[in-house]
Formats: sequence, C-alpha cells, structure tokens
Amino acid sequence: MITWLAHRLLTLFGWRFEGTLPDEPKFIVAGAPHTTNWDFILFLAALRHYDMKVTYLAKHSLFRWPFRYFFAAFGGIPVDRSRPGGVVAQVRDAFDDRDEMILVVAPEGTRGRTDFWRSGFIKIAEGVGVPVVFAAIDYPTKTVRLSGPVAYRGDLGEFMGQARDFFGRSQGLRPANSGPVRVREERAR
Repeated sequence: MITWLAHRLLTLFGWRFEGTLPDEPKFIVAGAPHTTNWDFILFLAALRHYDMKVTYLAKHSLFRWPFRYFFAAFGGIPVDRSRPGGVVAQVRDAFDDRDEMILVVAPEGTRGRTDFWRSGFIKIAEGVGVPVVFAAIDYPTKTVRLSGPVAYRGDLGEFMGQARDFFGRSQGLRPANSGPVRVREERAR
C-alpha cells in the first residue's frame, strides 16, 4: 500500500521512470545522488514501478524491538559495521543463502556531501559475481533512470568511468550535498 501511494503521488506530480531491470536473479542496484530523506519516497515509488522485491543494508542496532519486524518486512539486512571487512562478508553470505536477491545501496553512504563513495558494493559485486545496475535520481527533470547491468571486471577506473558517465547528468534535490562520483581506491592508483 505504501509503495502504491508513493508511486501514485509521484506520477501525479510528473515523475517518470526510465530503463528496465535486467533478467538476472541476483544483482546490486547502486542509487545516487542521495542528498535528502525525500529520496526514500522515490525509492518506494520505484519499488512499485519496477515491481521489485529488494534487500538493503541497515545498521544492526535498528533491528531491535519494536522496529525489527518493520525493517525486516521491507527487506532489511542487519549488518554490524564495527567489524572491519565484516559488512562485505555478511552481504556475500546473504547472496549465497538466496536464489534471488536485489541489493539496493546508496554508495555515497550519507545524505551529506562526501568526497568519496564507499566501495563495498564493488567488492560485493566482484566477490559474488553479480552485475551492478546504476539508478539515478534527477530532480530537475523528475526522472528516475536505470542503467543496464554493468559487470565489474577488475578494472576500477573503467567501472567508475561508466558510473561517472551515467550519473553525470543527474542532480539531487540538494545539489550542494552531492560529491564527486569516485571511490577512495581510485586516488591510490
């Protein structure tokens, strides 16, 4: 009901959805820019439009009573971010335990400006062998766009170049909160 309402309201206000989901049982959706809590409403509308059942990562501390069932019902996977390298391993296990899984991540990691995206989604894609679908929000044109599946083949520069090409024409609700499309590891090369 919530996803139906979000989709209905946004389409009434002129929002469009472009692109299709790949015919793959498992993949990652990397969404950006993430500049406001309003992006969650767009996420709910996209769930309805694309008829997706997704999973997402959330702090394990959120999965306590009375919210545990709410987060789990919407596909939440509790992760303990205090364990170094543990999040990637936890998510790999979740992919291994399921026949189908669409993991949605916001690689910026925050609604505020950051100089680097988190690279965990790339490590997960490589470790599990699943493609990444880029999902861009563009507030000026009221559009949510999906790319085709992008496989990570070990070349971080090429992969992030494809991400920059895709997200380059997208603008969040609060443009000042958007940082560059890059990961810290690119700087080290």
